[in-house]
Amino acid sequence: MTNRFSVVLAPLVHLARCARAPAVGLGLSLALACQAQTTLPDEVRAVLQSANVPETSFSALVLPAGGGTPRLAHLEAQPRSPASTMKLVTTLVALEELGPNFRWNTQLLMTGPTQRWGMLRGTLYLQGGGDPNLTWDSLRGMLRSLRAQGVRHIRGDLVLDRNYFKPARPDLGAPQFDETPAAYYNVIPDALLLNSNMLNLTLESNAQGTNVTVTPDLKGLWVVAGQTLNDADCKQWDDDTLTASLEPKAGGKMLLRLGGPYPKNCKSSVGLNVVDRNVYIEQFVRSFWSELGGTWQGKLQDGSTPAEAKLLVARPSDTLGNIVKLINKPSDNAMTRSLFMTLGETRKTTPRLERSGDNAMVVVNDWFDRKAIARDGLVLDNGSGLSRSERISATQMAGLLQAGLQSNWYPEFAASLPIAGLDGTMRRRFKDSPLVGKIRVKTGTLRDTAAVAGYVRDVQGKDWVVVAFINDDNSKQGRPALDALIEWVAKPSDKATR
Repeated sequence: MTNRFSVVLAPLVHLARCARAPAVGLGLSLALACQAQTTLPDEVRAVLQSANVPETSFSALVLPAGGGTPRLAHLEAQPRSPASTMKLVTTLVALEELGPNFRWNTQLLMTGPTQRWGMLRGTLYLQGGGDPNLTWDSLRGMLRSLRAQGVRHIRGDLVLDRNYFKPARPDLGAPQFDETPAAYYNVIPDALLLNSNMLNLTLESNAQGTNVTVTPDLKGLWVVAGQTLNDADCKQWDDDTLTASLEPKAGGKMLLRLGGPYPKNCKSSVGLNVVDRNVYIEQFVRSFWSELGGTWQGKLQDGSTPAEAKLLVARPSDTLGNIVKLINKPSDNAMTRSLFMTLGETRKTTPRLERSGDNAMVVVNDWFDRKAIARDGLVLDNGSGLSRSERISATQMAGLLQAGLQSNWYPEFAASLPIAGLDGTMRRRFKDSPLVGKIRVKTGTLRDTAAVAGYVRDVQGKDWVVVAFINDDNSKQGRPALDALIEWVAKPSDKATR
């Protein structure tokens, strides 16, 4: 998708009325838009019928990249649940509002007496700046920098400052999204979220039992592997069957008990969000500071950094241009939600609202207005698509994708999209097809939603904007209809309306 095009957004604004209003008096571009095919392609209809998904549950819009006569427009104005294709909204708006070189900062500060003879007496503040990808190595680097300043012994408390986002702990009191709250995709971020608060477990079994390796190596954590071994195929093991319970023990120690069925002679990895995030950071800091030859006598608590605090270490994040790849390729919910709240905290218009997410909604709505994309039925929640309430129409999503083509940051945006047969959530789709590398599409999946949105280059070298949503209880079975639509676009027949 290297070509750049002139975007014609006006037809998109009125497309919802196109099939039901006469073209007379509405202008030539609207008249052309009214020529769009409204009946789904036969191959798409066949898949939907086989999956028992009614055509009324399917929305699609296919139009030339840069504007022009749509090739297909089917229920395109109907607001639908977009699942993770909503990440395109958050990432494109963020690129345009913040620029690809935007970075977040995480800081280590102190108050109290200055350090002497390797001793730091006072209070340390670990201040989060909303970094969506605050890794173990990031925090290790900050602690190494502190050690390089001559600090060896810390005599004072460590205060975690998460106040960049509002509320500081959006995870507290939040209802469960589904029945697997410990899963990675369900992590609710805050401004100081270390490695998504995940424990990475490597499980390796033989005929007698299972050995478990945990990363990071948290001080005071030990694991009891109590899985029931069976003769099932290792490749068919579902990590949703793994049970985990964390039991606090005396002295700040923790016992993680694992259960559920597990195949013999199997090796697999799984991530769990089961440790309290304050405990997670505390034990990580204690473990690594000890590795550096340091000692820490003090406790950990939440709080705010005072204005007079002295900066010791600042750690800039990766650039936004690289972060959007980490978001869209694998479809990372926590990173997207951090980016969405960052949009709220960098909002320039007033009056400001109390919650970061509410301010982010204003930023996105203002962007849609500036791009002349109608917002009727558009519903924002957390910007990631992991929501039961978010809604967008195919018309609106196509308008966003057309605006993306005109953006100064189109190369960064397009580079973040999964490429069919090669990477991200599209790596297994069209893998043995001549279309490998010609499809850059963001996918979306919920239990009642399947979606695609992105750019497709057909066999004649023409680029298309393709958006399709299925909202139905049988959406999983209907997902092949999305691939059928993409293939119909990429391999137009002689009878296809052009």
